[in-house]
Amino acid sequence: MSGERRELQIQLGPRRARRVADADLGFGQLFTHHMLVMDHEASKGWQRPRIVPFGPLSLDPSASVFHYGQAMFDGLKAFRWRDGSVHLFRSDRHCRRMADAAPRLCMPAPDPALLQRALKALIQIDRDWVPSSVGSALYIRPVLIGSGAGLGVRPSDRYTLYVILSPVGPYYPEGFKPVRIWVEERYVRAAPGGTGAVKAGGNYGASLVAAEEARRRGYAQVLWLDAHKRRALEEVGVMNLFVRIGDELATPPLEGTILAGVTRDSVLTLLSDWGVPARERAITIDELLEADRAGTLREVFGCGTAAVITPISELGMSAGNLKVGGGQVGEMAQRLYDTITGIQYGLREDQHHWMQPVD
Repeated sequence: MSGERRELQIQLGPRRARRVADADLGFGQLFTHHMLVMDHEASKGWQRPRIVPFGPLSLDPSASVFHYGQAMFDGLKAFRWRDGSVHLFRSDRHCRRMADAAPRLCMPAPDPALLQRALKALIQIDRDWVPSSVGSALYIRPVLIGSGAGLGVRPSDRYTLYVILSPVGPYYPEGFKPVRIWVEERYVRAAPGGTGAVKAGGNYGASLVAAEEARRRGYAQVLWLDAHKRRALEEVGVMNLFVRIGDELATPPLEGTILAGVTRDSVLTLLSDWGVPARERAITIDELLEADRAGTLREVFGCGTAAVITPISELGMSAGNLKVGGGQVGEMAQRLYDTITGIQYGLREDQHHWMQPVD
């Protein structure tokens, strides 16, 4: 819009050192000392992109985000290479995904180019917080919320986009090791026509009860099934899913209930590079059971920004448990993990130009 103001303002706060060693970082518990904020009004467009000291947001109690769930987010990472430089992994794809998804919640789309430039400026200011050890990274969380005041079920007239940064270690404390997953047959993550393809806050809030019940059973997360018959596989926890049956890898298709994961796309690209048969197709729990009986079920793994690749050693079900791959990390999961993380840390050739320098 012609009224948009895109000059980035910077207000630096007091500097403080990161006092947590890379090995003790955990995930999402520590935050850097600055954040990015920008506002949107229908008549003015995006206004006042600014970097300010990290701190609380001031919102009216009647803001749309609290009452009608106008909230979405994304997540990406920056990595420090051996030479000290800092690089983002596929930030262009993440910024575009956020812009494409916002209209589904009646929210204005952030300009991907503007958001990417502002992200780089924010990381440059807080670059000392980017961890240096392999397995750690700077996690970047852009969030878009309805911040306008007033009740009534309608889209907000004001929006706030903010970005916070968190130095992190592995998503799972045990690191790159196989996990046990519960196949959820009662609750569903998403239904056709819903918001499953969007990183809407409500999707994750609705998933918590199933995840907590799975943890009480001794499982790391849940495997979501389709909303209609509870047979087709969808996502695993907050990750996309891959299954290796025989020589073929398969992943559920993007048909509105599954997030178009950036890591998922990276996996499919690498498999194509390697000449490994891979298909986007429906997969059912019955097919897994049949493949297990036939001895052709070789691997099951999740993929996503936070954990990269998560091998699955066991699927728990009400009818009994299904062991996968003898409980070991599968060949393809290991190769994909090594390749993607190698690219992210500058240790392997980046032939698709996925890494973008912050400097």
